[in-house]
Amino acid sequence: MNKPDLDFVKEHFAKELPYVAALNMRFDDLTAGVAVMTMPYDARLVGDPESGVIHGGAVSALMDTTCGAAVFSHPEASMGTATIDLRIDYMRAAKPGCAITARAECYHVTRSVAFVRATATDGEGDTPVATATGAFTVERSAQEGKA
Repeated sequence: MNKPDLDFVKEHFAKELPYVAALNMRFDDLTAGVAVMTMPYDARLVGDPESGVIHGGAVSALMDTTCGAAVFSHPEASMGTATIDLRIDYMRAAKPGCAITARAECYHVTRSVAFVRATATDGEGDTPVATATGAFTVERSAQEGKA
């Protein structure tokens, strides 16, 4: 089992994923297998100009990225990852003007697949904006693959 370099994970996401910077996503917390990221409200991301609600695609990008970071930071899957499947259930629209925070946990890792759960909130009320479950690839070093 490798201990992930959490600073490397944060740097990798900032440098290698241009949309992370474009959407102003930032890490609030990152531990082994758990990631918390926030995307501030931005009028450029509004999907409905009349209501000012952020487009669901921006929310899904935040959730996918946070899930990927949770996998990437997991001790059993820290060589890299890609999304295989991500199901997002939208519970309600995010309140206009509010940042959206996603928390993802990589709760199970097999030889080739990691499983993740995530929740996105906007700080308003008890009902999340969205929840997600996903499966992600597990990239291992050549040495680990022989084990």
